[in-house]
Amino acid sequence: MKKRLNLPWFMIPTILTLAWPTMLEQLMQTAVQYIDTAMVGSLGTDATAAVGSTTTVNWLIGSTVSAVSVGFLSYIAQANGAGNKEGVKKASSQAVLAVLVCGIFFTVLTLSLSGIVPTLMQVDESIRDISAKYFFILYVPMLARAASIIFGTVLRAVGDTKTPMLVGIWVNIINVILNFFLIYETRTVDIFSFTLTIPGAGFGVLGAAVASAISFAFGGISISIVLWKHPLLSPKGQSLKPDKSILKPCLKVALPNAMQRFATSLGYVCFAAMVNSLGEISTAAHTIANTVESAFYIPGYGMQTAAATLAGNALGAKDKQKIKDLSRMILIIEVLLMIISGSLLFIFAPNMMRLFSKDDQVIMLGSTVLRMVAVSEPFYGVSIIVEGMMQGMGRTMMPFISNIIGMWGVRIVGTFICTQLLSMGLISAWACMILHNMLLFVMFTIYYLTGKWNPLNKNQTEKQ
Repeated sequence: MKKRLNLPWFMIPTILTLAWPTMLEQLMQTAVQYIDTAMVGSLGTDATAAVGSTTTVNWLIGSTVSAVSVGFLSYIAQANGAGNKEGVKKASSQAVLAVLVCGIFFTVLTLSLSGIVPTLMQVDESIRDISAKYFFILYVPMLARAASIIFGTVLRAVGDTKTPMLVGIWVNIINVILNFFLIYETRTVDIFSFTLTIPGAGFGVLGAAVASAISFAFGGISISIVLWKHPLLSPKGQSLKPDKSILKPCLKVALPNAMQRFATSLGYVCFAAMVNSLGEISTAAHTIANTVESAFYIPGYGMQTAAATLAGNALGAKDKQKIKDLSRMILIIEVLLMIISGSLLFIFAPNMMRLFSKDDQVIMLGSTVLRMVAVSEPFYGVSIIVEGMMQGMGRTMMPFISNIIGMWGVRIVGTFICTQLLSMGLISAWACMILHNMLLFVMFTIYYLTGKWNPLNKNQTEKQ
């Protein structure tokens, strides 16, 4: 009995070795998002609203491409765990095919719909034109963005989390530098006793879009070169023709995950549209609060990457005990990290809001919703980890069902009733979001405790 209670402390170095590069990468991305928001925010509330009004559409597209990459993550992690090097290379070549298909499809789709997206999102008429132009520029390098997402996941599947991190850091550095020169007009700055003239294009919101587009293109090209030269993953000599033996198991995992991410992201779009209908103050507060909140989810999603990779490797090696040890240890680490991040968010919510806005109404409203969501973070962390392990082992149907119920049955219906029928404000919308997260915690916890999430458990008859 005592042996069962012993925690597998020996797994901590392995977990953290995989998790920290992803955390640092996401931290850099969030830092740049903070800087972007602050730079654009200095142009006024209208500019912030123009950029933030289509953010959830960006999530919709990015998460759909990410879902495709989950199929390759599961297959490659399991093949690598089983020592199947040829299977790893074949899957990598099929990932190249996936990048081409996703990149071309979403380029055509986004550019052709850019003019009507702000209207569908109920963006205020005064900023629809600038929102449409921002959205268009952002998706010109969609092929490169697809490469960054899918190839980054493929590298992580074999335990290489440092390369995507390094590429991401350079992408963010380039973005910030270009923002500095493209957003603002030429100006003079006094540094000590020197006066410097800093050139600027003065493109404003569109300058931020151009900076992002260029940095995305750099990231996609860089990570493609890394994949091509990678000793384990290089697709050199492999066929780019569709391979059913690879694509079938990948799609079996990816399709439920794609449907989940598409449906939940579509829910985010509907959610944001209802928030946008509440006015510029609510839209700005919501946009900034989302940006602030993202930094405090970094521990959660960094650990999810480690959970998915290690669970897939253990399943490929048929190591049931390792899966059990991994789940116990990583859940404990995750909850502790999310308690810390949630506490910091609760304490410093007003300070974080002031980084991006000088409007007292925006600061007060954003601080309130951030403190509400901070309390739920440790609970949401549990569902993030359980879902990550299930993705690594190719079990994506249960997360799909749970997320659909939570998003559409709780968040969207609840927000519609509160904001559209009862004329309640942003606080009620975020309350519905938190209720959604708590439902996921309950559903994933129950599923985890039953043991059905682990394919190696005996008497397992549930279909993936």
